[in-house]
Amino acid sequence: MFPEYDVIVVGAGHAGCEAAAAAANMGSKTLLVTMNMQTIAQMSCNPAMGGIAKGQIVREIDAMGGYSGIITDLSMIQFRMLNRSKGPAMWSPRAQSDRMVFATKWREMLEQTPNLDFYQDMVKGLLIKDNRACGIITGLGHEIKAKAVVLTNGTFLNGIIHIGEKQFGGGRVAEKAATGITEQLVALGFDSDRLKTGTPPRVDGRSLDYSKMEVQEGDDDIVGFSFSDTKKLRQKSNVAAG
Repeated sequence: MFPEYDVIVVGAGHAGCEAAAAAANMGSKTLLVTMNMQTIAQMSCNPAMGGIAKGQIVREIDAMGGYSGIITDLSMIQFRMLNRSKGPAMWSPRAQSDRMVFATKWREMLEQTPNLDFYQDMVKGLLIKDNRACGIITGLGHEIKAKAVVLTNGTFLNGIIHIGEKQFGGGRVAEKAATGITEQLVALGFDSDRLKTGTPPRVDGRSLDYSKMEVQEGDDDIVGFSFSDTKKLRQKSNVAAG
């Protein structure tokens, strides 16, 4: 049913999308596996890219042929260069993006990337031969073979959501956790630990008095992230959309 791939990437967050694009653009037959095709490259509750240290990383990814900088430039609604009061070495680009446009642009660019296939399913285990990963086992029981497997599962591996004193399994709210891989990795000798992220409480905008707040404007001079000519890309994208 499935061909043998050069690379299988598990998880379609930003890291998984970049890994899949990098492998495919280098000529490897690549499969990107995600639990939900509708949430490829979904941004967090704070739809921002870049910031102190992270902004430099996005530009380094762009310099190596990655997509994050291009897509951020195409979807941004505000851009600011942080730390302008300090020397240029400390300047850090940050953009607020339209979450829907950001994910849509990622999907479009991935679909236009040669050598890249998509599959929707949960990965519950790895195929191991001679202490080497040689494929995956999906929740539906499919075995898909590959020369290499890249895991970019993020918070979904045995994910736990904490709300007050309540805890329940999940990768994000209303999305189930991925199980199976963690236990297998531990059995293979890997250490498992947990990274806790913090999500601020949601505030109903109707309960706020915006007249008492200070507006934080974006920069008039939008430098952006990508070294590509994203103005031309934006015009091309708008023409295609129209």
